[in-house]
Amino acid sequence: MSANTSANIGPGRPKDLAKRQAILEAAKRLFLSNGYASTSMDAVAAEAGVSKLTVYSHFNDKETLLTAAVMAKCEEQLPTLLYELTPDTPVKTLLLNIARGFHQLINSDESVNLHRLIIALGSQDPKLSQIFIEAGPERVLQGMEGLLGKINQMGALHIDKPRNAAEHFFCMLKGGANFRLLYGYGAPLTGEAAEAHVQEVVDLFIRAYRPEPG
Repeated sequence: MSANTSANIGPGRPKDLAKRQAILEAAKRLFLSNGYASTSMDAVAAEAGVSKLTVYSHFNDKETLLTAAVMAKCEEQLPTLLYELTPDTPVKTLLLNIARGFHQLINSDESVNLHRLIIALGSQDPKLSQIFIEAGPERVLQGMEGLLGKINQMGALHIDKPRNAAEHFFCMLKGGANFRLLYGYGAPLTGEAAEAHVQEVVDLFIRAYRPEPG
């Protein structure tokens, strides 16, 4: 990945933040409609209604822009604060909140279409897969891994391999419905069906890692 990936994606003045958001939204639309290779920084600037110089003042290159777009989508549904463990929040409640946010994220039209785009292009340009994984799934996993490590330390659950447990948690949430959705066969779980799925996964996870009676 470019060394510039993490540069120039921090917050600024309110006016700058509004332009940055417009650029991100324009980039997401163009990446999904035209593909990554066919989307130029000029096109993003025109779509966002800003100058090309403004785009480059916020994002050094197209890799940085793709990274920021994926990160923004994840942060929208799974903000960093969601992974904070507080004494007054039951572990099950915390896991349910994360599960609901993740389930909504992976089944959103933007996420599904972006996932399909990366699958289609990843074999041709592995760097795109790396950008996507590190900006999205890897950050989500790291946040969950850290949280599960803290839950293990406090003794609420026995999780000696937090990374593995985090992967199990998110893979169960994806389930068969999301797999079928990615291939254009079937629809995402919604409403009561989605909540039932989330509740079942969290209950299974807690039972699997519940400490054995001493």
